Amino acid sequence: MLKLTGVSKQYEGRTVVDGIDLLLQQGQTYTLVGPSGCGKSTLLRMIIGLIRPDAGQVYYNDRLLSEVDIQSVRSDFGYVIQSGGLFPHLTARQNASLPAVYRKWPKQKVVDRVKQLGELTQLPTDSLDRYPVQLSGGQRQRVSLMRALMLNPEILLMDEPLGALDPMIRSQLQVELRHIFRTLNKTVVMVTHDLNEAAYFGNQIILMRDGQIIQQGAIDTLVNTPADPFVTEFIEAQTSHFEPGGERRP
Repeated sequence: MLKLTGVSKQYEGRTVVDGIDLLLQQGQTYTLVGPSGCGKSTLLRMIIGLIRPDAGQVYYNDRLLSEVDIQSVRSDFGYVIQSGGLFPHLTARQNASLPAVYRKWPKQKVVDRVKQLGELTQLPTDSLDRYPVQLSGGQRQRVSLMRALMLNPEILLMDEPLGALDPMIRSQLQVELRHIFRTLNKTVVMVTHDLNEAAYFGNQIILMRDGQIIQQGAIDTLVNTPADPFVTEFIEAQTSHFEPGGERRP
């Protein structure tokens, strides 16, 4: 579904993403993990077309992304950022339905879709007419997810979607999100700095360092057959937080 070949990006003379080759298959969940500043979020933004690579190509369904009208494929991508990115002057309902309103969906179709997504994300109905400032952090992320899913995209991209939440809410949303991913069977690419979270969600973990992919595979593969000493170092730094197989320690 998505293919990156030799993708690189520099900012102010510093290489942030360095010659990455990556193939993402339909219906799989991929988690990008690694130290801060290793290029995870930059790579995600190049996948969605928000920024262009300095070198290399990004293909979506065998189409070179730089040669197509980004707006023509934008509805195929849903995007969730850490802060939620909600407009403070719009209600939760208005924020969630914004992509559909922009595309001039019939009013009843918008109403039905908001109701469907509210049930999917377990957002209380009375929250829909509140403004973001009146919602909890977990509710704001649910609204952001509803907006990302509004047009029923093929691919869901999430940049540290749970990073700003307290541990209890984060744990609850992890369970709910994994259920949503499995229910919808969409291609998901999630950025996280937490290996436990990466293992919990990802069919494939993509471990990065200094703009490069060090290893890709299931958590057991990274644990048992590390491709580089850094893989073991990164895992050992977080061993108190996860079990092989992606299950939480009690």
